[in-house]
Order: sequence, then C-alpha cells, then structure tokens
Amino acid sequence: MSKEFREFLRKVGSGTHTSKSLTRQEAERATVMMLQGEATPAQIGAFMIAHRIKRPTSDELAGMLDAYKFLGAKVAAIATDKRVLVLGLPYDGRSKTAPINPATAIVLAAAGIPVLMHGGDRMPTKEGLPLIEIWHELGLNWQSLELAQVQQNLEQHHLGFVYLPKHFPLAQSIVPYREQIGKRPPFATIELMWSPYQGQQLIVSGFVHPPTETNIREAFAKHGITEFATVKGWEGSIDLPRSRTAIIGINRGDRFERLTLSARNYGFSSEDPAIADASEIAAKIISALKNEPSEYLNSVLWNCGFYLWLYGLHGDITEEIAYAQEIISSGAALQKLEDLRG
Repeated sequence: MSKEFREFLRKVGSGTHTSKSLTRQEAERATVMMLQGEATPAQIGAFMIAHRIKRPTSDELAGMLDAYKFLGAKVAAIATDKRVLVLGLPYDGRSKTAPINPATAIVLAAAGIPVLMHGGDRMPTKEGLPLIEIWHELGLNWQSLELAQVQQNLEQHHLGFVYLPKHFPLAQSIVPYREQIGKRPPFATIELMWSPYQGQQLIVSGFVHPPTETNIREAFAKHGITEFATVKGWEGSIDLPRSRTAIIGINRGDRFERLTLSARNYGFSSEDPAIADASEIAAKIISALKNEPSEYLNSVLWNCGFYLWLYGLHGDITEEIAYAQEIISSGAALQKLEDLRG
C-alpha cells in the first residue's frame, strides 16, 4: 500500500462537506502513481469512484493531463508548417448514432489537412462501437503500427491513429477499473483533451455537459493551449448533429467564441444516421466516398463543411460544404482510403 497515495485518497474521498480538491501537482503525482501501478488496486478503484462523485476541478484535470503528457505516447512533429487537427472523442464508442468522424477524417486528409485520432477497443461501461473496429473493416490495421509508422502515415497520407493498448499501455492498464466501478472515471475527460502530437496543432474535444466544457477550457488555459475547439456532438463526440443545434466553442489565442449551427440552415434535413455494426458503418463510409446519395453522405458533407471551415481553408461554411462535395465527387477521398491501405 502506498501511504503517499492514501493521503490523496483521503483528501478527495472524505465526503461532501470535508473533501478537498487536489492541487495540480498532487493530481499529476496521483495519476502517475495510478498509471505506473504504485497505488494498489483498492486505492485506484476507490480514488476513481471518489473523484467521480466529487467531480474533478480544472486544476486537477490540468495535473492529470500533465501525467498523460509525461507518460503517454508521443507522435513526433511532421515536416510541415500546417497545424495537425487532433480529434478527441470518447473512447467508449457509440451506441445510438452512426460515427461520421472516420469519413470526415478521410476527406480532410484528401484536402491536405493532417488529422490525428486516438482511441482503444470496446471500453466499459458503455461498450459502444469504437473507431478501431470501423478502421479495421475499412482495411486499415492501425493496431499493429509502431509510433514511427503512425508519424509516417500522418506525414505522408495526412492521417494517423494512436491505439491505446499498443501505444500507451500504462493508460490501457487502468481500463478494467471502469467496468469494476461501473462509472466513467475522470480519465474519460482527459481522453477528450489529451494529444499525443508534439508539433503545432488544433485540438477538438467532444463534450456532453457544459461544466465539463468549462473545465476543459480552464485546464487548457493552464497548459497554455490556446488553439482548440469544443463540440457538443453526438454522444460526446465531435460529430455535428443534424437533428438539433450544434453547440461549439472556438478558442483562438485569447479569444473564445460561442457558435451555434443548424444543419437546416445549410440545406440538410434533420435526420441523423442510426448506429449499426462496424461492417455496415464501413460500407456506409465507402458508399459516401463513392458519392452515392444517402443520409450518411449528407452528414459527412455537413461535418466536413464545418471542419474545413474551422481549419480555415475558406471563409464560409457553405463554400466548404461545396469543396467537400468536390473532393468526394473527384474520387480524391476514395483514393485517399486506397493510399492508406497501401
């Protein structure tokens, strides 16, 4: 048993009236101790559930992010003056709506925008459809790549994927606790914020609850991260919905802007594609990249239009939607998938 960790646990787990938040330095140390197995399983589980009940502060998230940056996978900067778009999505996948972001990433890559994604296998407690299964059905075996190969894909093909079990096994080692405690721990928020990339970047973090977004913004500020966006997408993802207004936050330098977008204002219906298994989602992606009309393709165009605009290729989302359509119609997006398959 770690006596040092016990003090952290006593601090956050003392109850509604007497518990205290950790400092940034304490949160970093506690996270390192959990990731490296210095804390006992009983202590780790107790800390996760106590912290879940207390709710993490922005200082604590900043400290946890310090630990992830210190111990986590690192993708070297690529030879480009472009920012890498880093997409922070929930690792526990989707259970209601079809993931759009793999198709979005392919189209963005075809437009010359480098995109880095990260995630793992099916994750407790939700056990939703993870991205890795979709990529596998698309013929891309991200699981077997070394980090140097991830960096090479990002540089040559503008798309890379960091796979948690292989590239950050210390974080993978605490995944079973999610099932045992039956709740998402604060690490689920860190996964939305963490970036393995070591160069110039633009981070996009999905969120569900407004207090989570506030904490993400404040923790990013403590890290000096000034180029990021927050998206209240489907199931905490960065996928813009069509059936409701998308709520987005964009931070550039010292300026934060709130944006609300309705797909109807851009000519799309309010229908969101429903979840399916990985093979069916992969088939929908290929169909969309072939420019075969479908509601899935409409969601791809809607999302690509926004992210092309966010990245700054053109000045208007309507122009970007037309540009995304051009990329798909020309066959460039489908060719990008073929290039990635090698």
